[in-house]
Amino acid sequence: MDFINFENTWVQIGISAGILLLFLALRKVFTTYVFKMILSFMQKRKVETAANILIAFEKPVRWLFVIIGLQLALKFFPYDLIADNRETQIFRSLFVLLITWGLFNLSSTITLLFPRLMNKLDINVDRIVIPFITKIAKLIIVVLGITIIAEEWKYNINGFIAGLGLGGLAFALAAKETVSNFFGGVIIVTEKPFTIGDWIKTPSVEGTVEDITFRSTKIRTFAQALVTVPNSTLANEPIINWSKMGKRQIAFHLGVTYTTPKFKLEKLVRRIEQMLIDHEDIHNDTILVKFDRFNDSSLDIYLYFFTTVTTFAEYLNIKEDVNFRIMDLLEEEGVEVAFPTRTLIVQQDGLAVGEQQDLLKKERLHSHS
Repeated sequence: MDFINFENTWVQIGISAGILLLFLALRKVFTTYVFKMILSFMQKRKVETAANILIAFEKPVRWLFVIIGLQLALKFFPYDLIADNRETQIFRSLFVLLITWGLFNLSSTITLLFPRLMNKLDINVDRIVIPFITKIAKLIIVVLGITIIAEEWKYNINGFIAGLGLGGLAFALAAKETVSNFFGGVIIVTEKPFTIGDWIKTPSVEGTVEDITFRSTKIRTFAQALVTVPNSTLANEPIINWSKMGKRQIAFHLGVTYTTPKFKLEKLVRRIEQMLIDHEDIHNDTILVKFDRFNDSSLDIYLYFFTTVTTFAEYLNIKEDVNFRIMDLLEEEGVEVAFPTRTLIVQQDGLAVGEQQDLLKKERLHSHS
């Protein structure tokens, strides 16, 4: 009888181990073949939403095979390793954890799905809002998962919430900076002084906005450094958003030589003004080209106008093109650009050098005569 029981025990252990190995093998088959085949099919049919859901739940489903296999294996195992009520709590908690994990991964796809949904509903939503929605969704999913697991283990959630209420004041004082950064982020999202991808300048930093979180905003400087600025700082600083410019200013003085005749100067001014008016990338609302002043070494023409583009690279291209066209006009009119000059008169014994040379010449002539 003992031999039969011993034999049955080993049979049950073998069945238990076989069930676990079977589900581990099914997990391998799913990962290697089934998952890739379904994902490839969805991508070919361009079912992007279903593909995103499948990708989000890939790792939780892998572990689902292990958990189900372990649960079934324990049913055939001849010994009670865990009490039945504890076993139920553990496996229910693990299932909730897997669902929470999958939903957490899926919430990241809001960044892709939310704009499309808003476009279909004809609702204009700024890109700056999407990271906040993603992070709020993740927070809600995690809190719900923890709450369900806590209730499964008979933890008093109401007592926990009451405890938070009693310690709320101390928590608020300890997390003052965090709270101010959070509300700073809310102000940035609601007022929208900038969005992701904008070029901004503040007293703290200048660069392109890369990301906005509950606590801070990440800005990539033109030196490619990543600067993290607290939202409370940004919310209280003046912000220049260069990306919101409708046009971009160019203003400078062009100095020509004093030997330039009046009629040439007038003609040059008119031709430069006409060139700017005809230029396809110059804003025609404000074009000023005027003979402005008599400078120390030059006659200065003042140019003030705006480009129709605002991106820095295109702006520089237009500025370069205008400079080359001005050089062509100067060459055509025979006008030279002035450079700083200075006339130096050196005196010797109260006489200028030129007067000394004249006196020496007269003395030589007198001696020869």
